[in-house]
Amino acid sequence: MKEKSLRLRTMAFIVAIALFFSVFLVELFRVQVVNAGEYSTDGVALNSVDSTIEAARGEILDCNGVPLVTNEQVNTIVLNASYFPPTSEQERRNEILAALIALCEEHGVEWNDDLPLEFDANGNIQYKENADSDIAFLKSRDVLHLNSYATAQNCFDALVEKFKLQDYDPQTARKIGSVCYSLKRISFSAVNPFTFADEVSTEVAAIIKENSATYVGVDIEVTTRRSYTDGTIAPHIIGVTGSLDAEEYAALSEEYKTASADESLTDAERQTLSLRAYAMDDTIGKFGIESAMEDYLRGTNGVMTTTTDADGNKTSEITTAPEAGNAVILTIDSGLQKQVQDALAAFVEEYRDKESIPAVGSAVVIDVKTGGVLACATYPSYDLSTYYDNYAALAADTDSPLWNRALLSTYAPGSTMKPAIAVAGLEEGVITETSTFRCTRYYTYFTDTVFRCTGYHGSIDVKEALNQSCNIFFYETGRLLGIERMNEYCSRFGLGQKTGVEVGESTGVLASIEYRESHGGTWYPGDTVQAAIGQSDNLFTPIQLANYAAALATGTRYQAHFVKSIRTADYSETILENTGTLAQELNVSDNTLRIVREGMRRYGARVSALRNLPVAVAAKSGTAESKAKVDGDIVEGLNGFMISFAPYDDPEIAVAVAIENLNSGTATATLVAQIYEAYFAAATQLDTEQGYNSVLG
Repeated sequence: MKEKSLRLRTMAFIVAIALFFSVFLVELFRVQVVNAGEYSTDGVALNSVDSTIEAARGEILDCNGVPLVTNEQVNTIVLNASYFPPTSEQERRNEILAALIALCEEHGVEWNDDLPLEFDANGNIQYKENADSDIAFLKSRDVLHLNSYATAQNCFDALVEKFKLQDYDPQTARKIGSVCYSLKRISFSAVNPFTFADEVSTEVAAIIKENSATYVGVDIEVTTRRSYTDGTIAPHIIGVTGSLDAEEYAALSEEYKTASADESLTDAERQTLSLRAYAMDDTIGKFGIESAMEDYLRGTNGVMTTTTDADGNKTSEITTAPEAGNAVILTIDSGLQKQVQDALAAFVEEYRDKESIPAVGSAVVIDVKTGGVLACATYPSYDLSTYYDNYAALAADTDSPLWNRALLSTYAPGSTMKPAIAVAGLEEGVITETSTFRCTRYYTYFTDTVFRCTGYHGSIDVKEALNQSCNIFFYETGRLLGIERMNEYCSRFGLGQKTGVEVGESTGVLASIEYRESHGGTWYPGDTVQAAIGQSDNLFTPIQLANYAAALATGTRYQAHFVKSIRTADYSETILENTGTLAQELNVSDNTLRIVREGMRRYGARVSALRNLPVAVAAKSGTAESKAKVDGDIVEGLNGFMISFAPYDDPEIAVAVAIENLNSGTATATLVAQIYEAYFAAATQLDTEQGYNSVLG
């Protein structure tokens, strides 16, 4: 019985073995014969590498579709890790880099040198100024692994040793070491190529291509750079792009890490996120619209797949097409902007006092029905196309041309504050249209302090007080209101708070007991009456004054903005449209606004420069004390301001100007008049034209 069972098990085993070999032979036949072609093809594909195709950055256009910032193609030199020698062949790396650097220097090509070490005039190595983060990274475990107190010479010696640069002279060793440092800095790899030079001539590009054996792993890529139709148009608003610094890269990397950890992402979303991630040598908006609209302007990179066969032949295929960034359409009218800039420059230069504090200034034009900024000018200014070339001189200029005075400078507004106080007084019932105060030039309510007016106005009502800018009338109105009620209405006008524009702006200060005490001071009753005429602690930006004037014109305050719309790169689809965002209803009676507007119209009709315009202008000037440090001394002066809107009967725009060291707000009327002339002349021209050329159609 046992023997029979054993025979059966043996027979079953043999059958199983036979079946196994039968299946094996069938599969072997399928592999070798049936699918021979398929496996042969796979066998010659030895290497496949993905590389990034840089997406073009979105364009920036004015409100009429006129291009302001576009892109132009340039040749760049890129080190490709797929073919560049590995770190185990450091000497070969150095040979290639030395030849590449020599070629660039021979042809005057600037290459990207980020090493925070440099030689001084005596040939001694030293740290670069303002490069703390780069110095720290150089000393870090990722590069030289030195102590934080290591000297520049310590770093240089370690750099030479680490990258085997002993056979080169110190200058050359530093140059090669700079590239090696940058490769470490960006985590150089197939997916992280290094841009050696951002712009090279066709001649240099040809030399590199023709001598590929010398420049192994060095590629010429066609990329884009920012190009400006006119770099002098609104440079403070548009801004510039530049290379990522270490802090920016770290922050963006962390953002990407957090975003990619979202488990709800689809595969497509995750791929898009990856293609939009920043590399260490990427370009980013540094300030202005370029920075504020970075997420829209930045495109989505593509992927190029390069395959190498057994014979070394390469074939490339675009496996993911790049998508250009979106187009940002501004509210800025480039024609008006240019005219406002020119008028502002001519006006300031006329009043410049070379012996004391030179005049500088700004001008803002706002659409009263939307809050869109039509023009925003600062003087002195600069040219975006030469920003980096001239940066050192611009930064050292004592007139601070890089400073955006329209959005960042804050001033005591002087008498431009009075319309807001008039609104508060009328609404709260402390004054009426017919009530009067007597101006004898001196305000003697306080026994210990006497405040003055600029003139002797006698018995005067609110309209005439606005026209004549009577301090006495507004001292008394402010005293009757008190600082809290004044500020309630000033806040409705957006004074002492950000307007909401997309680019950086100052908050300013609305004078108050709380603000004074928070800064260690004491609020006195006299501060209230001083605040009522735009002095005390009040500090507002020119764009706040323009938006305040727009609110007076319409009874509604809109959020000021520079972005009109955002469209796809081909302009076919609208992603965002800004037709005006309500910031605050003033909740002020029509009668109150009528009274205040009539007072401002009286002033506009009285000043000759405004009186002679083809449209009726409502305006209010202001003059305020200022202090500035000149050669270490505090020099006192006066700043001149004007707020206005027109046409009086059906307002379209509001204009605010602020000129430092002008000594008279009324003097700004000639500049304001020029701005209105420019705007309404352009509006008349558009009305008579059948249309205009625009990329927006």
